[in-house]
Amino acid sequence: MRTSGRRWWSSRTRCGRPPPTRAPSSVRPQAAPASSASDPVPGAGRIVGLDVARCLALLGMVASHVFDEPTPADGRASALFAVLAGVTLALSSGGPRPTPASRRAGVAAGLAVRAVLIALVGLVLGGLGSGLAVILTYYGLLFLVGLAFLPLRASALLVLGAVTVVVGPVLSHLVRPHLPERGFASPTLGQLVGDPAGLVSELLFTGYYPVVPWLAYLLVGMGLGRLGLSSRRTPLLLAGAGAVLAVAATVVSRALTGDRVAGRRLEEVEGLPGTTPTGGPWEWLLVAEPHSGTPFDLAQTTGSALLVIGLALLVVGPLGARGTRFVSVLFGAGTMTLTLYSLHVVTRAPGLLPGSLVESYLFHVLLLMGIGSVYVALGRRGPLERLVGVASRSTSRALG
Repeated sequence: MRTSGRRWWSSRTRCGRPPPTRAPSSVRPQAAPASSASDPVPGAGRIVGLDVARCLALLGMVASHVFDEPTPADGRASALFAVLAGVTLALSSGGPRPTPASRRAGVAAGLAVRAVLIALVGLVLGGLGSGLAVILTYYGLLFLVGLAFLPLRASALLVLGAVTVVVGPVLSHLVRPHLPERGFASPTLGQLVGDPAGLVSELLFTGYYPVVPWLAYLLVGMGLGRLGLSSRRTPLLLAGAGAVLAVAATVVSRALTGDRVAGRRLEEVEGLPGTTPTGGPWEWLLVAEPHSGTPFDLAQTTGSALLVIGLALLVVGPLGARGTRFVSVLFGAGTMTLTLYSLHVVTRAPGLLPGSLVESYLFHVLLLMGIGSVYVALGRRGPLERLVGVASRSTSRALG
């Protein structure tokens, strides 16, 4: 995607593609990696349908980065990862039944260590100059915030998620005009040391994946994890509800805006860099464009995430042991998305690979899926998953 010299909200932009006058390099949004609930050896107690959904999100992420033109994955892949992060958080803390209060401190501490390590990896990757808006630091903070909701059951989490879909963007719209303008590069270790207050402001409200509105994704995902995903009816309900929500959000948004917002036709608004224009009119909250962070964007992308998760569970559920094993190996990339996400960022670093490979969708797909399949076939976890898992479990045991 190319940007003009005009202000970003009046030019044809995709999320994360800053104007050259504000940043020296192009930055594209990236989807969140979601590791398994407890990082077991692949195939040992995992819900393979969730791994399929994670793998599809990873491929969608790659498509949105490699292709210059907008793709259906734009905005939806990252939302899917965030919802899956909520599912992971719920499964890691008791699944349908929240962890008892007597053990909750140890579980929360282990998850906090996981979140901090993921955020630190994101800060390191942010300094590579990959031209991608690395989400891991946002993801880590989102995980930390989610710990406050561990005691809640499915109904409360889903209600809070629905409320946050509306309240989060409204609060952001009110607060952002009073905050420092964010930069267009990904958060880095240097920013953590040199401008911690600005970093927190960016992560919570002004960045590419702001935690305050994105908390809606996490809460909905936690609600799904508390529902229990083994029921035969649950995947069908998820797919149906997701399809209805995604379509309804789009139709209502277009009806309210009349295909126009702020004097612009909506087909000219191909995506926004995480938020609507700072101090812009309230009409912006009616759009459902990728990475706009509005109630309709959150509702539409939450719906698409539910649809994908439901369909993945529906397809894998009836398979026998051999069929499930085949799928688990084929979509093995979904078991180690933290490692493969990081690898994807590294491959985009300047000068590391020939441009023909960097911009080849087929190359990235074969690389990521090939590595994932090999690891699952050998019964191994990804390197970063193993490292984070050991630290998390050790902390949980020490305090549990």
